[in-house]
Amino acid sequence: MVETVGIGILGCMGRMGQAITEVVLRTDGATLLAGSEIASFPGIGQNIGGTDIAIADTAEHVFHEADVVIDFTPPGQTSAHAALAASTGTALVVGTTGLTDADHWALDRAAEQASIMQAGNYSLGVNLMMALVRDAASRLADGWDIEIVEMHHKHKVDAPSGTAIMLGEAAAEGRGKPLSDLRTKAREGITGEREDGTIGFAALRGGSVIGEHDVIFASGSERLTISHKAENRGLFAEGAVRAALWVAHQGHGRYSMKDVLGLS
Repeated sequence: MVETVGIGILGCMGRMGQAITEVVLRTDGATLLAGSEIASFPGIGQNIGGTDIAIADTAEHVFHEADVVIDFTPPGQTSAHAALAASTGTALVVGTTGLTDADHWALDRAAEQASIMQAGNYSLGVNLMMALVRDAASRLADGWDIEIVEMHHKHKVDAPSGTAIMLGEAAAEGRGKPLSDLRTKAREGITGEREDGTIGFAALRGGSVIGEHDVIFASGSERLTISHKAENRGLFAEGAVRAALWVAHQGHGRYSMKDVLGLS
């Protein structure tokens, strides 16, 4: 018999929240136990899509009800949610992007008392792409520039995307340095020539684009591009639920999709 893991979803009526709900409801071994929205949400108290579970107005309720909480809410509440995970011992899967240093510190602290999964992207393809980028950056060093270009829908509030940052970190790791030493800021105006060895970023926003990422390696005579395009949000939801089922059985600590997929 498959052991069932009780899932709670923060922001359960958002685009990602609804996609995650759909995946949980059709995944063996997962069951939906709770979901929440902000207190001003007009549907508080109503049931979550086809279930008998009422939408709660506090994250606290979700952490007390679930074995694992999945959080894809907008930036700003990650530290508070990490504290709730620590105080309740509930496993937490974080898909929020645009995290601050304070958020990462809070997640590290929470990992001392709970199982914490955090990734900028829960796509299998993107996580494999990171491994390819890391390898290419290590092999294509002298004379090869690296640029990362991403595009998302017009409603995305952070830039560059969390996935772009992850790809930049993979490229920097391949070069043997932290991204903070190699990253260039957005270019505008008279910027001068590109500095050798740096990693550049460009963020595009418009329409309903779910997510597109290109890592460009350019030398004086050729160019290599490693690309990923998300066709629907379901792939991120499936990855998040897969991560939730995995992290539910792990000890306290901080994990990434590399751990889930055995890419570490």
